Amino acid sequence: MKVLVAGASGALGRPLIKRLRGAGHEVWGLAHRPDSLEAIERLGAYPVKADALDRAGIFTLVEQIRPEVVIDQLTSLPASPFDLPARIAADCRLRLEGGGHLFDAARTWRVRRYIQQLSGFYLDGGEYLATEASPLRVGAPGTIGESARMYTMLERRVLSAPTMEGVGLRYGFFYGPGTWYWPDGAFSRHLTQGEVPLIGAGRSMFSFIHVDDAAQATVTALTAQTGIYNIVDSQPTKLSEWLPAYADWIGAGVPSHLGEQEALRLMGEENIYYQSSLTGACNQKALNMLDFSPQRLPWLNR
Repeated sequence: MKVLVAGASGALGRPLIKRLRGAGHEVWGLAHRPDSLEAIERLGAYPVKADALDRAGIFTLVEQIRPEVVIDQLTSLPASPFDLPARIAADCRLRLEGGGHLFDAARTWRVRRYIQQLSGFYLDGGEYLATEASPLRVGAPGTIGESARMYTMLERRVLSAPTMEGVGLRYGFFYGPGTWYWPDGAFSRHLTQGEVPLIGAGRSMFSFIHVDDAAQATVTALTAQTGIYNIVDSQPTKLSEWLPAYADWIGAGVPSHLGEQEALRLMGEENIYYQSSLTGACNQKALNMLDFSPQRLPWLNR
């Protein structure tokens, strides 16, 4: 199968290329920087230099390659989660406008299936784990709400083309090599430096996913039933439980604690919401339909 991966050099893109090639697919990887193109070629894919925001260029590229499947993993995320507010506008533009060019080109040149990266961590499950029917938190403060509104538009878009099979993969918080949540990742650095306090009761429920597991689920999605899937692990965990365990795993000190009123004064409403209101996600559909078997969190299973 001929597969075009946009955003192919990222933390998920690289293990995804490995698994696609291992499954015998012909893989084309879209990226912009020379070092990213070199990495794609080393992994056995055909590197394609392109700017997703160049609509004409994207249409020409898809016409020339004529892939059967397009996997949209476009992101413009910063090296550190602390810098996300400054990058959110660029990230939304790349995913909505750049991804929109890619989606329109895929429709025009009769791509059979379009697989879209979505979010499994800003879902609103109410008092329960979020399912594929759960909405995103579009009314949340700050970058959480901005991201949720963007992902809502991406969900609608990927399911909107009657002539193209749409699959949306709601990934949990990525961990593993090249991500924020790894011993050498940005989150670990901030935590080690004492910059990540536990706020209030830390009630938010987090659902993570290792990038290798996310990559394998994405390969399976090439032939799975269309629709939305929550690609998260089987250990949704409260922040009050996983944060100190993670700190211990990386050899950091015990996180400090802030009451919600003090945190509101020092850190703002969004940080309180992030630590107190998120719900984890249920992966039952993926377990049943994608032959999904995610690994267990290393900081909780030592």
